[in-house]
Amino acid sequence: MTITTLKTLFNTYKESALFGRYITLKNLDPILDKLQSKLKIDIIGHSVLKAPIHVIKLGNGPKRVLMWSQMHGNESTTTKAVFDFLNAAEDDLIAPILKHCTIAIVPMLNPDGAKQYTRLNANNVDLNRDAQALSQPESAVLNGFFKTFSPDYCFNLHGQRTIFSAGSTNNVATLSFLSPSVDKDRTLTRVRKQAMEIIAAINTNLQTVLPNQIGRYDDGFNDNCVGDAFQLKNVPTVLFEAGHYAEDYDREVVREFTFYALVTALDYVSKTNVSGDNYQSYFNIPENDKLFYDVIVKNALVNGNIYNIAIQFQERLVDDSLLFIPKVERFLTNERFFGHKVINASNLEVKTVKDEEIYIGYENDFVLINNEKKSLKS
Repeated sequence: MTITTLKTLFNTYKESALFGRYITLKNLDPILDKLQSKLKIDIIGHSVLKAPIHVIKLGNGPKRVLMWSQMHGNESTTTKAVFDFLNAAEDDLIAPILKHCTIAIVPMLNPDGAKQYTRLNANNVDLNRDAQALSQPESAVLNGFFKTFSPDYCFNLHGQRTIFSAGSTNNVATLSFLSPSVDKDRTLTRVRKQAMEIIAAINTNLQTVLPNQIGRYDDGFNDNCVGDAFQLKNVPTVLFEAGHYAEDYDREVVREFTFYALVTALDYVSKTNVSGDNYQSYFNIPENDKLFYDVIVKNALVNGNIYNIAIQFQERLVDDSLLFIPKVERFLTNERFFGHKVINASNLEVKTVKDEEIYIGYENDFVLINNEKKSLKS
């Protein structure tokens, strides 16, 4: 499916009720009610705090695709893209996908974590490290549905931090993907190659709109991770990581690219016998590095020395509003790192807004540069 077609679909069917990063079950409930008459929606279990976990089914084809989003409650970009796709499912352009695929989507696996805007569930457990123990109700729900649905393919939908670069470059990793390993030797099994082939197809299609901004996630093996565990069960599993795009802290631009990636993957699976033979270009995707900070104040005079001050936004939920609070992380003495925003202090003194020496851990929207107040966010 061409980028032009994908863009038209996105602009037509974008779910207007979802915006920003703080997406909870309260936001999804009215949308699920709206979709109830069009799609099959069931409750397949409950979270620690007894919030319902839904699955949405569509299509009636022989190829079975299972995807889940917000396993980490603070990773909501893929959830928005999922509902954009669900709206688009009524379009004739999506009909061939639904003819060849039966799709099951768990839009919010961790509703408790989503409400608190945290990676963890209500028991402070990372569900993506619980694939073997299955100690949490959400883990048991997903694993049980996996067995019942018996998918041919899995899409594991996540979000990644702003720190990631696509390779060791100053290109941000707007999207990243992974075909998880099945052992510590990272053996290239047939199932891994099948997942790689799907990722390669996504990368080929999206390079025209995201040149050099697609990364490959680290493939170190950990069978406590759900993607690794499902790949071990001989089901090709693709990890999607929705990352950062310039000035897009609400991840609305990234949402669109994530929609492109989802539909491209489904379109490829629906039309192709995914044998794993066409996996090689997967390795042309650069592996992620961690080279970005949200802000770098370059050439800053701090306590008599010149540094680049590295600042990362802390994402904090306050009264149901998500705040991005700048925090000084490091004083850098080299040029290896990049900033999504760069402020040149021109060798002038940089202090706190209280006119004190700036320090690691300082949190504020502002600094003083040569006694002039400077915003770190605008």
